[in-house]
Amino acid sequence: LVFRAALASAHQCHPLPQTLSVLKSTPQVRGMHTIIRNKETSRDEFIFYSKRLMRLLIEHALSLLPFQSCTVQTPQGQDYEGRTYSGKQITGVSILRAGETMEPALRAVCKDVRIGTILIQTNCNTGEPELHYLRLPKDISEDHVILMDCTVSTGAAAMMADHDVPEDKIFLLSLLMAEMGVHSVAYAFPRVKIITTAVDKKVNDLFRIIPGIGEFLGGDDLLGGE
Repeated sequence: LVFRAALASAHQCHPLPQTLSVLKSTPQVRGMHTIIRNKETSRDEFIFYSKRLMRLLIEHALSLLPFQSCTVQTPQGQDYEGRTYSGKQITGVSILRAGETMEPALRAVCKDVRIGTILIQTNCNTGEPELHYLRLPKDISEDHVILMDCTVSTGAAAMMADHDVPEDKIFLLSLLMAEMGVHSVAYAFPRVKIITTAVDKKVNDLFRIIPGIGEFLGGDDLLGGE
């Protein structure tokens, strides 16, 4: 596990990067984390509150997109000074399998969003991540890309998901990240925006986040517990 061990030792004790945006830890957010981190939580509750957090995370990420001023006319014939998205298009990209559990939340708040998928798996002999499958919409390089993965421990998978998109147009979203993963992604891609609901300080010998949040599988198979 040389690759991950190198990531684990890099940037320890450094301050978290300015490209990181953490959802405000309100009592509601803290309460949902308490539920989904509890090993006694039922599967149905884990799914319900995970989806609620995903929705809040997506909403927060969309608020960080570039907007420009615009004027529209109300039904009463009055001008309203508003804001409109200034990019070309928004594309979501799921890091399989866990990332696809975030797709419904993105579709619910972002109309006509395009979705791509990436499958990255760890080589059982070397411990290094390998790209196995890639399906991205055409002309993605011109879009703002929301890259989705439920948990990020080392950041190794996320670092392999950069494909022809300018760094400053990539938003990496995760329900939970380890500090090591934040530092690794920020070091490799200093202009990528990293957005999460919480950051845990440690990973264990198996590179699982401590205290952690549980495991996420693809589709509707969200399972609580490590």
